[in-house]
Amino acid sequence: MTADAADAPSYALAPQAENAGPPRNIEAEQAFIGAVLYDNETHNRVSDWLRPEHFYDPLHAAIYRRAAQMINAGTLADAVTLRSHFEGEPGMAAVGGVNYLARLMSEAPDSASAPEYARVIYDLAVRRALIAFGGEVAYDASRPSDSLTALSLLENAEQRLFKLAESGGASRTLQPFSEALAQSMAMAQAAYKRGGGLSGISSGLKSLDAKLGGMHRSDLIILAGRPSMGKSSLALNIAFSMSRAHRTETGSDGVRRTTDGGVVAFFSLEMSSEQLATRLLADYTGISGYHIRQGKIDAAQFEDLRDAVADINSIPLYIDDTGGLSIGALAARARRLKRNPQIGLDCVIVDYLQLVSGSNSRGDNRVQEVSEVTMALKSLAKELNVPVIALSQLSRQVEQRDDKKPQLSDLRESGSIEQDADVVMFVYRESYYLERLEPKEGTEQHLAWEDEMRQVRNEADVIIAKQRHGPIGAVKVHFDPDRTKFSDLDTSGRRDFE
Repeated sequence: MTADAADAPSYALAPQAENAGPPRNIEAEQAFIGAVLYDNETHNRVSDWLRPEHFYDPLHAAIYRRAAQMINAGTLADAVTLRSHFEGEPGMAAVGGVNYLARLMSEAPDSASAPEYARVIYDLAVRRALIAFGGEVAYDASRPSDSLTALSLLENAEQRLFKLAESGGASRTLQPFSEALAQSMAMAQAAYKRGGGLSGISSGLKSLDAKLGGMHRSDLIILAGRPSMGKSSLALNIAFSMSRAHRTETGSDGVRRTTDGGVVAFFSLEMSSEQLATRLLADYTGISGYHIRQGKIDAAQFEDLRDAVADINSIPLYIDDTGGLSIGALAARARRLKRNPQIGLDCVIVDYLQLVSGSNSRGDNRVQEVSEVTMALKSLAKELNVPVIALSQLSRQVEQRDDKKPQLSDLRESGSIEQDADVVMFVYRESYYLERLEPKEGTEQHLAWEDEMRQVRNEADVIIAKQRHGPIGAVKVHFDPDRTKFSDLDTSGRRDFE
């Protein structure tokens, strides 16, 4: 029990002494719990943001936790029904026994004002967490360390502050199964409302969504392939599709939420933002990206480009093309976007993970560094509750086999990539290898080669080699090399223009 309980066993509503410890308001806690026990609907009005951990007094936290469990189970929670759960409780004995519950109910404020007491409790919990956070940061910063630079301390502090802002100061360790069930039901409901469609964010490819159910929040999705297979193009297509489909609505609580598509942060450590924008213009207009770069377009095409810029200028796609970005800096920038109330964040794409440096990168152990990056990306996906799509190179051993289709063992430099990923996908284009086997022109072999090339020139396979949520297998899609665009195929194998 707290010092307050020891000094006042009856828990009478007496004013607190100033500077007598961390900020708290026992009276507000008493008033709110009394209101919950008097009218259980009070709990439902604040349950999405007020947690037992926000209460300063452990006894009040225990009462609120048990009452919430009963209310969520559809049973009445009041002084009578809670009595048996707290008989013999040492903390309850310190305040005069279980009759304390009846006193809380009898002195409860009206239900209309109860949420105000809840906000006081929440605010004080955040203040206590901020005080603890500030002390820990000051302690760490005052102790020089070779392994922790000032920049790493800053990034760690920003990460912890972000978590504090998201959780409201509650340090949540064990989650009741009832909360996990509620989250699972919410996901199922979202899929049901879409007509049995997606529980995640659409990739823009119907055939791929049918296998994955969309890009699921908190998932680390690895998209791998050999150079020139089109993995960057596919990632950019997904980013473009998500951001173009972005829709929001404002709930009754005044909070704006994404209902379709998403805000995308694209970290491009290989290509510049200008190169990515050119690819998107080619995708949107149908004009060859090569012709755009070379200026080989006519006046009508130039006007099409101007119209396209006006149409897609405001899509919520944010590109960071900083080279040699560290995983700490990448995570910090993603958090800032997520915390911005005017923007938010629904998906992170990293192109590609082998170019991201570790927090203490010295190049001594590359496998360990890649392992650190993949673990951090998985943690970031869970922390921000967004899908993180990370591109990855494959080892050269693919080229040594007769069958060039990639396998999980081809993931380059670290087994942790496969281990940490929720989904592993490979991009494979047979035409890439076939065009390098062109026979001499004018021969029968060349005619046969041309026939085979016509069949596979615009086809690609997206191979799902690992998926925690569903089946593995390959999805065949259309690929337009001039526009570097992936799209669906219809049942006859032709491109689906719808």
